[in-house]
Amino acid sequence: MRQELDSDLGIKIGLEVHCQITSLRTKLFCSCPSNYRDYEPNSVICEICMGLPGSLPRLNAKVIESALKIALALNCEIPPVTNFFRKNYFYPDTPKNFQITQYDKAGGVPIAHNGFLDSWQGRVRIRRIQIEEDPGKLSYDGNIVTSPYALVDYNRAGIALTEIVTEPDLKNPRHAREFLFKLRSILEHIGVSDGSLEGAIRADANISLAGGKRVEIKNVSSFKEVDRALNFEITRQKRLPGGVMETRHWDEVRRVTVTLRVKEEEEGYRYFPEPDLSPVTVSRDLIDRLKAIMPELPDQRRARFVNEFKVSDEVAKIITSEKAMADFFEEVILLQYSPKIIGGWLAVDIPGYLKRRGLDFKEIGINPSHLAELAKELADGKINDNVAKSILMKILPVGESPRKYLEIENEMDEPSLREIVTRVFARNSGAVEEARHDPRVIDFLIGQGMKETRGRADHALLRKLISEKLSQESRSNQPKP
Repeated sequence: MRQELDSDLGIKIGLEVHCQITSLRTKLFCSCPSNYRDYEPNSVICEICMGLPGSLPRLNAKVIESALKIALALNCEIPPVTNFFRKNYFYPDTPKNFQITQYDKAGGVPIAHNGFLDSWQGRVRIRRIQIEEDPGKLSYDGNIVTSPYALVDYNRAGIALTEIVTEPDLKNPRHAREFLFKLRSILEHIGVSDGSLEGAIRADANISLAGGKRVEIKNVSSFKEVDRALNFEITRQKRLPGGVMETRHWDEVRRVTVTLRVKEEEEGYRYFPEPDLSPVTVSRDLIDRLKAIMPELPDQRRARFVNEFKVSDEVAKIITSEKAMADFFEEVILLQYSPKIIGGWLAVDIPGYLKRRGLDFKEIGINPSHLAELAKELADGKINDNVAKSILMKILPVGESPRKYLEIENEMDEPSLREIVTRVFARNSGAVEEARHDPRVIDFLIGQGMKETRGRADHALLRKLISEKLSQESRSNQPKP
């Protein structure tokens, strides 16, 4: 029903995804360190990233290789020569008053174009991938609309980015969010970008409704906020059909978009070839070498998990949505081969725990050996599923081995359970009498036993002990010859 409504509205969504190449040690055109998050504001800058007179950019060659890996992963065409352009605009976070980027017109050739990514709601075409430098970062007192001032930190200026521009193939806000998650997983699997770092992957969203003008939403900080911003903009454009072509800012606090400026035309940026950088030749040998070392991508890994470990496609899809989770899964499997048990925890229980606490998977605390130890106890029948999940929720916040919790649970041994069965029989004499004639009533007695043990008893053992006691009492009540 929702998809039909989206179709009726004629929604068109395209994304411009800015992905920092976090695997680099230095910035795009200078030797300043790229781990700017570890430094005080405006302390990781030099004459090149600040654009001081007489300074000249020097291209970081590793950027080309990283961008080519992204292009290969996204099924793009790679031209034999690529070049850089200047995009001229004045904004406080751009110290040079222009950005060195790539262009796809007037002789400009980006690093890659005409690719695609098959997402869960359909294929999304990639228009182009271009290399460019990140601007600085602006901070406000409150929000961009009400703040009396802006603070600028230029540490981020000059960080290497790839901008991945899609065609308007995204069907709805949820599709956009799913696309971004899959793209993040790909970037992490090929080792070029760590999406868990603040600001490492950011998206501007372009959206229009049938008959309306295209609006660009900027400054969206997370994939969840992309979803929210697009939903708000759909509602706004439905109420104000037509509109103007403009750039809007997403205010996360009020959850509204606000006008930043009427949309500039490309001519306003006065693109022209960057005079201080020569065109870059991309050899066939380089592409072949990168193809040979490309790691397993998420879709390939998902298919392998289904075929090799016999987990469901849905479980495999969730696990491979984050490289860290997929790596964790394989490490646990090496220690304890219980893929369906472990896969279920990683696909359902652990993500639910993380979502409730607003955490990333890398913050779970426990290590693979902890999960393997717990899975072995369940696989060996020493604890039941409810007990295992209860212990899992206890060890996740503290990052402890499940051993001490297992010791407590193991106190519920057979002699202890026999005592509990005796108490259950004494408190439920009527049900016991019925159970002698109707085996279905045994389930009621088992439920009372599980209640008595707060779910800690082994279900199969409890059934066995109750059945044995019923048989014993039936024999003892038989008249003697």
